[in-house]
Amino acid sequence: MPTITTKDGTSIYYKDWGTGQPITFSHGWPLTADAWDAQMLFLGQQGYRVIAHDRRGNGRSSQPWDGNDMDHYADDLAELYNFLDLKNAIAIGHSTGGGEVARYIGRHGSGRVAKAVLISAVPPLMLQTDKNPGGLPLSAFDGLRASVIANRSQFYQDLTLPFFGYNRSGAKISKGVQDNRKCSHGGMCTPKRRQLVLGQEKREGGTPRLCPFLLESELFKR
Repeated sequence: MPTITTKDGTSIYYKDWGTGQPITFSHGWPLTADAWDAQMLFLGQQGYRVIAHDRRGNGRSSQPWDGNDMDHYADDLAELYNFLDLKNAIAIGHSTGGGEVARYIGRHGSGRVAKAVLISAVPPLMLQTDKNPGGLPLSAFDGLRASVIANRSQFYQDLTLPFFGYNRSGAKISKGVQDNRKCSHGGMCTPKRRQLVLGQEKREGGTPRLCPFLLESELFKR
């Protein structure tokens, strides 16, 4: 199982397929690199080198008590880029992964990155404050934490409904997708500690899911 060990001793699992211009994938909360398998298979068949990692605290990577923050996520990505000596890469990030890619470029520069793709990326600040009135109140995060503690497996099973848009009228629910994602979230299949990085927005079919949408243009006005 390919891994790297970061400067603080955290083991980061990654998958590395194909040859050609590298494309890296940073997954959202609370998924793993496996969430990108379909995209990686397709792009690998188009002649790209495709790489995805399990973020610290997720999947096959270490479960450190400390370092579960965006700076460490970005630094882990930088260490992976350096270890694999990636150049002219396309960095793709979804949700928390989008924030990771943005923070990576902010902290480490764009010398190894040709393009960045941010998909429903988390904003710089998600918590509601006086300067960020469109954020989520702390009670929303506390409620999610309490649900995880009360019944972890059921929480992740229930989360698949809004996460994949299954709560929409006429949606076709895939039990296979639900069960697979529950395993990757750390429910019954892999009972591991997860860092709660919550509030990413799903806009499948144009419908907001999970949290209110705050326009980036509004964020950067402040």
